Amino acid sequence: MEIVAPPGVTGAVALALAWALDARFGELPSRWHPVAWLGALLALPGRALPRLPPVLAFVAGAAAWWAVVGAVAWAACWLQQGLLGLPWWASIPLIALALKPSFAWRMLKDEVRAVEAAFVGGLPAARDRLARLCSRDVGTLDATAVRETAIETLAENFNDSVVAPLFWFVVAGLPGAWAWRAVNTMDAMWGYRGRWEWAGKFAARADDLLAWVPARLSAALLWLPHIGWGALRGEASRTPSPNGGWPMAAVALRLDVRLSKPGVYVLNASGRPADAGAVAAALRTVEHGARWAFVLAFAATLLKA
Repeated sequence: MEIVAPPGVTGAVALALAWALDARFGELPSRWHPVAWLGALLALPGRALPRLPPVLAFVAGAAAWWAVVGAVAWAACWLQQGLLGLPWWASIPLIALALKPSFAWRMLKDEVRAVEAAFVGGLPAARDRLARLCSRDVGTLDATAVRETAIETLAENFNDSVVAPLFWFVVAGLPGAWAWRAVNTMDAMWGYRGRWEWAGKFAARADDLLAWVPARLSAALLWLPHIGWGALRGEASRTPSPNGGWPMAAVALRLDVRLSKPGVYVLNASGRPADAGAVAAALRTVEHGARWAFVLAFAATLLKA
């Protein structure tokens, strides 16, 4: 008689295996990566939506959001139900393989390390490497600003690419993790002002809403009690994003480093300039937070058994 493990046990062990796969192999090549497929799919309506009149663009953008996120969640739910019906020795590795592309810790830390390593080839090389990691114009950044941006990207994506997908996996299994991945991808592609002001507004606000709790959990994982939650909240409020400032402010205060985006915000203005040591310290801090995020997600998933 085949044994079918309880869903909580299966999910927890699958999460542990997915985390190990990420640590060992990182990301799939783009041609095999579901997020890359999703991005290619979103590029199709992305050519037409911004050209619509404002009200129509908003309605069409919202409808597209519901269609894409709903389809992704439904497909993940269908897949999860099928896999949970298999014997444990089949369901666990298959769920792990399905879960792994929804988060990306190894790639994030490797890319930030690569920015610092690129300084060996000079500032232009570091700027070029940073441009692969963020959408900001890096052409005029000096060495300190390059390192600031790398640390900010590390902290903000700790939430988007690690804590949030783990949080939503705990809440709703594979459908939760993959719905979040779709939400965050749509925000990354559509959630801008300018030509996307109306077509991408729903995607941007939905991302803000669904990242609200994970962003504050991310900050808590990076925070130290002696800093004070009020001080953290005050620094986080300096950014225009309701969520991105939280993990960035936690890193800035914990490491006593100044982080900024020219003309937009400054976090921990009295902190020391970002240097190579600050980048290394940020990587250690966020690595520690990522391990705790996994441990907590594993325990919470197991308790659902």
